[in-house]
Amino acid sequence: MKSLLIYLSLAATIQAAETPNIVFIVADDMGYADLGTQGAKGFKTPHLDQLAAEGTRFTHFYVAQAVCTASRAALMTGCYPNRIGMQGAYNHTSRDGIADEEWLLPEMLKERGYATAAVGKWHLGTRLKFNPTRHGFDEWLGIPYSNDNSKYHPSLAAEMPPLPLYDGEKIIEHDPDQALFTSRFTQRAVEFIERNAARPFFLYLPHVMPHVPIFASEKFKGRSELGLYGDVMEELDWSVGEVLGTLKRLKLEDRTVLIFISDNGPFLSYGEHAGSAKPLREGKLTTFEGGVRVPCLVRWPGHVPSARVCDEPFMGIDWLPTLTEIVGGKPSTRKIDGLSAKGLILGEKDARCPHEALFFYSGTALQAVRSGAWKLHFAHPYITVAAEPGRGGKPSNFGKLAPTSITQSGVEGIATRHGYRIEQLELSLFDLASDPGETKNVAAEHPDVVQRLSALAEAARQDLGDSLQSIKGNGLRSPGIDTSN
Repeated sequence: MKSLLIYLSLAATIQAAETPNIVFIVADDMGYADLGTQGAKGFKTPHLDQLAAEGTRFTHFYVAQAVCTASRAALMTGCYPNRIGMQGAYNHTSRDGIADEEWLLPEMLKERGYATAAVGKWHLGTRLKFNPTRHGFDEWLGIPYSNDNSKYHPSLAAEMPPLPLYDGEKIIEHDPDQALFTSRFTQRAVEFIERNAARPFFLYLPHVMPHVPIFASEKFKGRSELGLYGDVMEELDWSVGEVLGTLKRLKLEDRTVLIFISDNGPFLSYGEHAGSAKPLREGKLTTFEGGVRVPCLVRWPGHVPSARVCDEPFMGIDWLPTLTEIVGGKPSTRKIDGLSAKGLILGEKDARCPHEALFFYSGTALQAVRSGAWKLHFAHPYITVAAEPGRGGKPSNFGKLAPTSITQSGVEGIATRHGYRIEQLELSLFDLASDPGETKNVAAEHPDVVQRLSALAEAARQDLGDSLQSIKGNGLRSPGIDTSN
């Protein structure tokens, strides 16, 4: 009997290691420098700092595009967003969404016996056929698109319908109190963990904050030295602490992979209501480092090294294959762009970036490529804050914005609506090892590097397309489309 008990205990330990719980927390528009361990000023992030101390902080993690829908589509499918036709950011008028044929992270995990829940902002399609519960999640509490797509939009409020809050496939509220989003989502997340403590679970917690408009609950208002943005960040940090505390209380810490990232860089046009990407250049909606390089923390006691800082790059497209390998799941049968970064995550000796190159698109335009420490920008337009940053929840240049419609698509349309100006960048090569702020163009000094990275980019263009050069790409797939009224 004693031998049988030992065997069963060993078998349970092996199974727990092979099918760890996964908690994936995503902040919305949080800047690279909005962690205490990465230079945050005016507010404190003790629980995120604890996460960094007990796990690994990846300082060169990239999102696939610096905008909400595209970033999340890459995370869920392992594909560059333009491959699956999901660049940009959906709103209440959007008929597109995630295609049924795509193999999503929750679908892979559900097949492995995981309980799955999404709590927060979805942003992969607003119609019923694109609901999270139709794409691998057992349950969902949250909103279908960004919280500024509401009566709080600074310049388009009159065009906005009431913001819906869903529980599963039912709208339970219109225009909910946004000051309660973080606490409500945290409560639901904790309840989900408690209900599924005896089986493998996947909790996807894509918070609404700190995307504008920003709100903090009464408990956190006025707590930080930075004002409302700092209050919001301290409440998000509290939320992480609640999740960590729940895992500890239920003795699930060693059996849980906890990942924390942001979906893209800060919305700089909103000034005091936006975060910081320093010392990186620019922010959200750009392919500069401040737009695409974001905080990334991973904790899995006994597997992921603690108090480690890793500067090897990898990207949001790599989460699906990485977690598939970790849990022994079924790989996608469709072509994906991500590669497993398991060795990198687990701190294996000599593990390196799994890609020869990473490609940075803005919509369908290939704007930059990184290989090693080198990053080459092709000549392209980019956005930057117009005049002074915004104040009080209004974007830069508010009151002087050109008339636009919410249906105007593309980064330039978003930029116009949010007070940016558009400038032009020449062909530029940056050495990120010595110049993370992308300030010194060294293309003339390194023509061989320019040539090598340009060749890598040309192969990507043939597969993924490039609207800058009017190349469609032969590996593109269509998003899902809902043609019903």
